[in-house]
Amino acid sequence: MLGAGRKLTTLAVAGVLVLALASCSDRVRTDEPLDNYTAQEIFERGEYVLETSARPEGALRYFREVERIYPYTDWARRSIVMQAYALHRSRQYDEARATAQRFLDQYPGDPDAAWAAYIVALTYYDQIEDVGRDQGLTFQALRYLRYVIEEYPNTEYARSAVLKFDLAYDRLAAKEMEIGRYYLSRGNYSAAVNRFRAVVEQYQTTTHTPEALHRLVESYLALGLRSEAQTAGAILGHNFRSNPFYEDSYALLNRAGLSADATGENWLREIYRRTVRGDWI
Repeated sequence: MLGAGRKLTTLAVAGVLVLALASCSDRVRTDEPLDNYTAQEIFERGEYVLETSARPEGALRYFREVERIYPYTDWARRSIVMQAYALHRSRQYDEARATAQRFLDQYPGDPDAAWAAYIVALTYYDQIEDVGRDQGLTFQALRYLRYVIEEYPNTEYARSAVLKFDLAYDRLAAKEMEIGRYYLSRGNYSAAVNRFRAVVEQYQTTTHTPEALHRLVESYLALGLRSEAQTAGAILGHNFRSNPFYEDSYALLNRAGLSADATGENWLREIYRRTVRGDWI
């Protein structure tokens, strides 16, 4: 009986909330002037529309009106970042970025500055194209995600930015791998090596490093550069012995009568030395 009583109470409270929201909706029509309402009333109406409407841009009017009618108030300040948020949700990325940046320029020390900076980063991140296209937006996303991480390290936005940074970073490595594979399939081994080397040197913490090392083994063997192929195999075996790409590289080297050992003096040998010392990864 006690549980049933609580359920009835919950339903009653929910009913009151629904009626209150409906009343708010009736009271503030989308086509009427808002000058007679308080800043808080207009702001909260914008929040309500943003939360309940399938078209987030509908909330923009309310946040813009708060800023127009009640400038230099806390509600006006908060309405700027809410405009940026609504614009981002409606995929108006350029406007969202400009609005969020305006907030940062005017209120750099505000508690919502981290959120505004995160919105700027998202306007790039959410536009990242597939791997087969130009990655200019990926570089921009990385730049602004890093800014959030470094400037606001103890915020929820920094934690989210770290995850997105890793994904965007991985995407850049994927682009290098795609081009490298293309050159490799065409027999342009020197060009392929340059791409796979970029992954090993610049994107070594991504998921593409094992394959990049294997493709280096493949490319160097095709070029007749045996010591480079062996050293790439040695690095692969030291760091990713359980990875299927190591098995493929081992098989390639074995067929060539070679072992996965660091030999000769080349750029891979230096990486191998650092790997053995534990400094590379």
